[in-house]
Formats: sequence, C-alpha cells, structure tokens
Amino acid sequence: MVPHLVTALTGPINELEQRILESTPVIERWFRLEWMEHTPPFYSSVDVRNAGFKLAPVDTNLYPGAWNHLTPEMMPLAVQAAMAAIEKICPEAKNLLLVPENRTDIFYLANLAQLQRIFYQAGLNVRLGSLSNDIKAPTTFDLPGGESVMLEPLIRSKRRLGLKHFDPCTILLNNDLSAGAPGILEDLHEQYLLPPLHAGWGIRRKSNHFKAYEEVAKRFGKLLGMDPWLITPMFNQCGAVNFAEQSGLECLRSNTDALLARVRRKYKEYGINEKPFVVIKADNSHAALGQLTVRDAKELDDAWFHARAKATAGHAIGEVIIQEGVLTNERINAAVAEPVVYMMDRYVVGGFYRVHADRSTDESLAAPGASFVPLAFEQSAQLPQPGMKPGASVPNRFYMYGVIGRLAMLSAAYELEATDPDAESYD
Repeated sequence: MVPHLVTALTGPINELEQRILESTPVIERWFRLEWMEHTPPFYSSVDVRNAGFKLAPVDTNLYPGAWNHLTPEMMPLAVQAAMAAIEKICPEAKNLLLVPENRTDIFYLANLAQLQRIFYQAGLNVRLGSLSNDIKAPTTFDLPGGESVMLEPLIRSKRRLGLKHFDPCTILLNNDLSAGAPGILEDLHEQYLLPPLHAGWGIRRKSNHFKAYEEVAKRFGKLLGMDPWLITPMFNQCGAVNFAEQSGLECLRSNTDALLARVRRKYKEYGINEKPFVVIKADNSHAALGQLTVRDAKELDDAWFHARAKATAGHAIGEVIIQEGVLTNERINAAVAEPVVYMMDRYVVGGFYRVHADRSTDESLAAPGASFVPLAFEQSAQLPQPGMKPGASVPNRFYMYGVIGRLAMLSAAYELEATDPDAESYD
C-alpha cells in the first residue's frame, strides 16, 4: 500500500529524491567508509516525517519495540543483519539474554516473540530475563495464534548476569532504562551489554542526538550539493525548566521565538506557505511532559500550565528540547501516516507506517489509537530503481526513507561515542 501524498511531489522533495537516486554509488560508499570508523547501534528505529518540502527524522529509538509489525517478507533481512551484528560482537556466541520492559500487554509480548524468532534463526539460544520484581519464577504468557512467551527472573552472580542454567555471552536490552540503570546491569565481566548503559534515557539526551545529526547532515549535504535543512529538524534546548516551581518559562519563550524565526526564514527562502511550528518535549524523553505544539511563543502561557498539569507529581522536568515541527502529508485511507524505519547493525531491515485517524498533520502519531501498516516491499527497500521518475516508484521512496534512517543511525553512533563515560578524553 503506497501512501497518498497530499503535497504534490514537484518541489524540493522531488529534487531531493532525484539527487539521492543519482548519487546512490556515492552515498553507499560514504556510508561504507563511515562504518569503517564508527560502530552502529545494535538496533534502532527512526520516525521520519515527509512534509512534501522536507524529509527529516524526528525521533531515533535505540531500544525499538514493535518488531511484530515487520512482515514475514522482512524477516530474512532482519536475520541476516542479526547474524552480521552478532559476528562482530561475539562470533562464538551461543546464548543471548534479552532483557525487556516491565510490560506484559500482548502487543509488547508479540514484539518480544518476534525478536526471539529473529535471533533464533540467526543461530542463538534466546531467553527472556525480566527486571520486574513480579517475575519470581519462569512465567509463560500466551499470545493470540498459539504462540507463547516465557519471562524468567534474572540471576546476578558476582560479575555475570544470566538465568538459571543459562550463561549468555551477550545481553540485549529492549528496555530504555528511563528510570536509570539498575545496579544488576552494572560491572559485568566478559559479557557484552547492548546497547550500552549510557544509551538509556536516564542518561541520554535528544539534544545530543540532534546535534550529532546536524553535523552528519551538513557533511551529507556537502557530499550531494544540497541544503542540509531539507533533511534536518532544527532545534534549541533549555536546561533550566522546572514545572514544579514554574520557572524557566523565559528560556522557553526566547528559544521558541528564535527557532520560529529561523524556520520562517527557511519557509520564505523556499516559498513555503505553511505556518511554522515547533514541538516542545522533554530532552530525556520523560513521558509526563508529552509533546506541546506551539506556533507562537505567546501560546506558551497556555501550554505552560497545560504541560505542568500533565507532569506527574514530584517530577520536575529539568531539560527541554524545542524542535522544528515537521508536517506529515502522507495518508493511508485518509488517516495521517508517517514511516518508521527499522535497522539492525548498519542495515535497513524493514519498517511500517504509523497511522492515526484522530491526529492532524502537525501532531505526534505515537499515541493511543495508532495503527500500523507494513511498508510495501515490492523489492528490497535498499534497492532503488534507476530511471524511474521521482515519486513514481515505491522502492525509490523507501530507499530515500532508508537513507534518512541510516543518517539518524550514524548520528546515534556519533552521539554514543561522544557521551561514552569510559571513552578516553583528549581535551
């Protein structure tokens, strides 16, 4: 199913797609050289927004769930990528311990079952070790269709983490550690923990990621001779916002004003008639804040109290990112949609459209009521069709999404290197 684009594909996106397709050998060589110097995240997913005049990532997840929405046709790519990832980390690996979120809803458990299936087919024994205090013995959860998932209590020895009669070489987190890293995951001996602890939301900041993305996009833009703004969401950051004490509003106002002014200049440069907006959210992905859409700094008077009311008691939101809003003008059956690109190691392995009938083009679609439609793989998303007109070919559109996803993934690699607490400093 190909999305319907409300915005006619005759402007910057068409030119961008044409530039990317003509530069495929250059792009692939550039990525290849980058991966010789940098280590990709073990797996990741990227939310992409196509405004018709720009195409940009708005969020990069280093602990992606929803693997169950990848279709069977996408499985071979995922298995091959999993093999490549494991071979680089622990070639002799036999056992993989997957540590999930403390959730047992059927949608999340179906995601775990899909991950187990991928790594089993990649040649690994996979078991699930739960951080939840409620899991005191092996517990089986049945899924629709006859499948089941077993969660087991983690066992920590002096220097290793595992399960009863199960000693893994590699531990894969599918838990974003938003509450911080529990001690049971620290100081492991001769075990690979993926992603590393500093990738968790207790430490990670969106502003660090998008700072890295800006640099990557500038270099990519120079490589292709294009304006990096066409693939970049601009942003500002405030580090002194406290909802409990109602302080920091001036920082939000001034940074919102400044960012909106920058976006207006770009809209004027490209003759874009939309009204610019920004999205305000917690820099560490704190769910209590949600997302605030603002078109004028004056709106913050209302938005401020709205956000404060949503903030959970006792939580002061300290750091906030103000991000250029990117419209999504894609539709599936008249509902607003956005592509989500899934990657493992350095490979695009699939994805889906996140669809929400009750949301508008300037709102987050990652909300209750969202549904998921698989990306339509007529051919591999990695293989563009040369000679096709821009916008006319499904693989070409998905190849472009994959390029943006990989730019975000490369930025995450840069981000994790820069924030690694164990890295040597040369300052």
